[in-house]
Formats: sequence, structure tokens, C-alpha cells
Amino acid sequence: MIFVTGATGAVGRPLIDLLSAAGADIRAVTRNTQAAGLPAGVEVVEGDPSKPATITDALRGVTAVFLNPRAIGKAADELLTLAREQGVKRVVAMSALNVDFDLTRQPSRLRGEYNKEVEAAAVASGLEWVGLRSGFYAINTIGMWAGQIHAGDVVRGPHAESAWAPLHERDIAAVGAHALLTDELVGRRPVLTGPRCLTQEEMVTTIGEAIGRPLRFQEVPPQVARQGMIQSGFPAALAAGFLAMQAESYGQPGLVSGEVEKILGRPGLTFAEWTADHDAAFRN
Repeated sequence: MIFVTGATGAVGRPLIDLLSAAGADIRAVTRNTQAAGLPAGVEVVEGDPSKPATITDALRGVTAVFLNPRAIGKAADELLTLAREQGVKRVVAMSALNVDFDLTRQPSRLRGEYNKEVEAAAVASGLEWVGLRSGFYAINTIGMWAGQIHAGDVVRGPHAESAWAPLHERDIAAVGAHALLTDELVGRRPVLTGPRCLTQEEMVTTIGEAIGRPLRFQEVPPQVARQGMIQSGFPAALAAGFLAMQAESYGQPGLVSGEVEKILGRPGLTFAEWTADHDAAFRN
């Protein structure tokens, strides 16, 4: 039995589909079972992984746990202690390639993604462990640019020279399934990236091709971008952290790790394939 946190999220939902296709027994935890919409055959239980006492019973009979940091919050140590007591053997933790950076260069912490703590808890848990150190998620471009694309054909942002290898969430899910179903990644922290490094201009152009519009990227000063983010509701510290990471190409300038391809034995999904899957998010 595989226990999945964050089961309805961008990674958890395709992970559920892959595990189901492989014939695995799955128990998914969610705060709202009525809205989960998971496939038939998946056992759905109500609970809050950030409050492990609410899911103690749901861990019985489980052999492996998939941890999503956004779902877990600061409760990873407590949850994995309960998991070990209930006989769980393996934990696969979503993490990030910047977990060893200074905390000021981990801006996702400010929105509750404690990747560093979740990975550390997995390693220290006494269970078989895998840490999936993902790079820049392609799906982040929706939050970054969709609003501007709805309003016009120009996407404005800082640091035009920034480039990174956007990663399809289905590839993260596929590596997660591999880590849960085989022993090949036990004790490893693979760095996962997309198959090609792209500039922001190239990514915006690719989105435009998917939706049939001539989109272009226009650079603006970082302070202008920061003010715009704050006016849109971003906390000042979060805006500053994301812009600092963007200036460094999200900590992965030119990085294409090749780990997705090695682990899955197939090419990684491209940003063009990702935009084809998500074009509706950018259409008016």
C-alpha cells in the first residue's frame, strides 16, 4: 500500500494515475474527500498531513509514503515517526535543487514549502529514502505570465538573460512512481530538470506558438517587477526572494541534469509538450 500526500496537486494527481496503471494499491489523503476526484480503486481518506495525529489510522498497512512539502508543512519529523511506528518501510520526498542554498535563496519557504526540512526528515527517518531534487517547474510559468498573456502579446519581466530547463510535472511524477515501485533510487537525491535550457524569451515564444499568438518578452528593471508583484498581492519578502533566484536562473544556469532520461529510459518531456498540455491556461 502506497500512501500519497498532496494527491490532488500538480504532481500528486499524475502520480496517482501512474501508480494506478502499475496496479499499485494506493491510499490518498486529502482535506476534502468530496472534491478529490481521484480514480476509482484509489482509497481516499480525509486528514491533514500537516497534523499527523489526524492520519495515524490511515498509515496502518502502508509500506511506502510519498511526501509533498506543501502538504506536510513543518510536520515531516512527526509524520515519519508515526509512519515508522506503523511499519512503513520507504519514504519518497519531493525536494528542490536549492535545498543546500542559503535560506534567503529558498523563497518557496515563504509560501509553506519546507523542502529542506522534509528532505532532512526523510534522510533521518530510519526508513529507506529518496529525495527528488526538482529544478524549475514549467507550471510556474502560469502564475508568472498567464495574466499578462491574457491582457496582451507582451510579457514583461526582469533578467532577460535568465535561462533554465523547465520541468514537466508529469516527469516528476514518473520519477516519483519509479522511486516508490523499484529499489533503484533508494538513498539517492537525483536532481531533476527538463531536457533543454531555455531563455525567458524562448519560453514565451513557445507559449505563443501553442496558442497561436506572436508573444514576445520585454525586459523591465527588477525594481519595477518587484513593485508589480507586491501590488499583485505577493509579500515583499517573497517577491524579493523570487527575483533574486530569477537573477541566478533559479540556481541552475545552463543546468540540464539528464537524470529524468537516465531514470525513466526515455526522453524528458519538453517545454513545447508542456505548453501543449496547458495551453488553455494562457488563452483568453
